[in-house]
Amino acid sequence: MKELTNDYLEEAIEDSRPYAASGKVNLSLPGYDETIKDDLRVSIITTNGSCFSAGNNNRYIPMQSTSKIIGLMLALQDFGKNRVFQTVGMEPMGDFFNSISQLESYDTSKPFNPMINAGAIAVSALIKGKNVENRFNRYMDFLRKITNNDHLKMSKEVYEAEKSNGARNRSLAYFMQSTGTLVADAEEALDLYFRMNSVMMCCHDFARVGLFLAKGGLDLETDEKLIPSHHLRTVKAIMMSSGMYNSSGHYAVEAGFPCKSGVSGSIIGSIPGRMGIGVIGPAIDEKGNSTAGGALIKKLSQDLELNMFGVDYTDRRRADGVG
Repeated sequence: MKELTNDYLEEAIEDSRPYAASGKVNLSLPGYDETIKDDLRVSIITTNGSCFSAGNNNRYIPMQSTSKIIGLMLALQDFGKNRVFQTVGMEPMGDFFNSISQLESYDTSKPFNPMINAGAIAVSALIKGKNVENRFNRYMDFLRKITNNDHLKMSKEVYEAEKSNGARNRSLAYFMQSTGTLVADAEEALDLYFRMNSVMMCCHDFARVGLFLAKGGLDLETDEKLIPSHHLRTVKAIMMSSGMYNSSGHYAVEAGFPCKSGVSGSIIGSIPGRMGIGVIGPAIDEKGNSTAGGALIKKLSQDLELNMFGVDYTDRRRADGVG
């Protein structure tokens, strides 16, 4: 097993950077162009508080679909698992993240899971608040608390781009409203969803979200329990099965820990009891996952032995003092 150091992470980045060549930058995002295609950076924070990083970790990028983790946690807090999953399913799907065909083609009109766009829009409609502003403020308060970063804010430029390029998401929302799946007004649910996607974070912030999950929902400064363990289990299980879109099975095998990606090139990884990982690599594949970032995640898993399925029965019995 490799030793986790800043020097090791620099080497891992250089080994993984060539995979950016097979991806494309999402040009619909403000400030995104081909000049940042080879950008790659990583932050890792362990549960004992040690921090490691490589690359330029001071640049902020939009959360995009990594926001779906936070939205799901809030909805679970507000309504509980049974109610949330009456609105959205918990099964992986083989279609693309913004697909509308699933809503029309199956026996149920609810989205397959909360990690695809339709599912996240349905979940955002469940977040409590008297209006969109109030709901978004709750989202930001929670996000700032679990990242310990009071300076996080939404980019108005990204938000406007989300609205301008949101025709597909609008079609998803209005279709769900027509079938009764959406519990709130379509435009309100969309507005909250666009705002959540437009919050700007750096690599360290993404790692802190992963660490929050890895530490069992404890406030990273006070150790206050912010979300029940049973809700965290649900979130991490959904991340494992669906967090990397229709490449989730591949990452479950090759990485072996819960991850969530965004089309900004962001990836949040969480290794329960051990560490949180934040990765940024703007070049993404056709499924919406960072190509170099994905390669880096898999390399970290192999080199640092992070795969949750890597401990076999014999090893576990010895660790527990049995046999």
